[in-house]
Amino acid sequence: MQDIWTVTELNEQIKGLLEGGFDLIWVEGEVSNLRRPASGHAYFTLKDEKCQVRAVMFRSPYGYKASAWSQQARFDLEEGMQIICRARLSVYAARGEYQLIAEAVEPKGVGALQKAFEQLKQRLQAEGLFEPARKKPIPFLPRKIGVITSPTGAVIRDILTITRRRFSSVSILIAPVRVQGAEAPPEIIRAISDMQGFADVEVIILTRGGGSLEDLAPFNDEGVARAIFASRIPVISAVGHETDFTIADFVADLRAPTPSAAAELAVPLKHDLTASVKVFHLRMMQQHQRRRQRFQERVLALTDRLKDPQRKLTGLRLRVDDALDRLQRAFKNQTELRRQVLLQRESQLRYAGPRARIRNIQFILENLRKNMIAGTLGNLESLKNRLDTRMAVLDSLSPLVVLNRGYAIVRRLCDGRIIRQAAEVSEESTVEVRVASGRFEAKVVSIYRERE
Repeated sequence: MQDIWTVTELNEQIKGLLEGGFDLIWVEGEVSNLRRPASGHAYFTLKDEKCQVRAVMFRSPYGYKASAWSQQARFDLEEGMQIICRARLSVYAARGEYQLIAEAVEPKGVGALQKAFEQLKQRLQAEGLFEPARKKPIPFLPRKIGVITSPTGAVIRDILTITRRRFSSVSILIAPVRVQGAEAPPEIIRAISDMQGFADVEVIILTRGGGSLEDLAPFNDEGVARAIFASRIPVISAVGHETDFTIADFVADLRAPTPSAAAELAVPLKHDLTASVKVFHLRMMQQHQRRRQRFQERVLALTDRLKDPQRKLTGLRLRVDDALDRLQRAFKNQTELRRQVLLQRESQLRYAGPRARIRNIQFILENLRKNMIAGTLGNLESLKNRLDTRMAVLDSLSPLVVLNRGYAIVRRLCDGRIIRQAAEVSEESTVEVRVASGRFEAKVVSIYRERE
């Protein structure tokens, strides 16, 4: 008699056979009946022209998982999209149904890859990862450059050749990684992270040669983009040819069209730097010469405007003499006027009153005259003393007085400059010597410098 199975036993047996008999499998098909409940999981049907199978993708911390062997770019599943799904089989025994538990999905075809690229680009741009204000400046002359690329091929040879030719003292730290395939993104992310531990690395070049959209997929990886954005070291992206653009190019602090151009952007040409320094030095010397010329011209102009104190003193003496003369004339005139008044009053009193009154008035007038004369003479003496004091001060400030004490002013005949230090003349040079009574020319025979 044949064994009779219950439905439960049958479904459990099928569940064991399917789930145990299939490892992870790759299935391609078209997405249909896509649902996204509030949980964030994705439920859909994967179908082709003849058959279909249910599938579910559970939400990960970073959204739907992407394939580990291609671009690994997070993208949005859409109705009708052609995908490749890495999944395991699962049987729901209660209803006798099986489904795919998708662990990774990958858009199929160049069109799908481009669509995933645009979706990721829009999402990262909305987050601000492409903002120019967040990009770090590239150092002018880095001491050490970190290069993340394949250790073999023409790319690394071109970068080493160009950096050595442009500035041989710049050091290169190479982080060898895969630049294509499933292992490339995690290796690139790890290399960027490792570079942060080198304090002397001042700029990173992330580069590879040209290729198809599938070949460049690691540089369209979201994890790589976020690692570039989080790097404290400025990153130059040089992926593919000039017409190739990747997500890494948009996030990087600077995009170079080719790997060779990246090396040229990172390292200045030593010859150009030397020429720039020479031009800068020449400009500084010319500016210094112009300023010195302007100061010399200003000193000469001020010297011409400076008058001889003896001339000013002579003018003051003339003014004082004139004032004394006018004061003396005024005093004489006033004295004469009062004398005339007194004579007139005396004449009037002679005919008008008693002799005692006349004598009293005469006494008073005489005292007034004496007091006025004494006060006037005192004022004149005070003025004369003040004048003598000021004339003495002016005489002490005059260079001619200093010359009268035996000093002399020595000038160079070549430019008329006053000599203050022995180092300002040379032996056999001719100088002009000015003394109190005149000037003469002399020749320098020997120079003696006093020790400081």
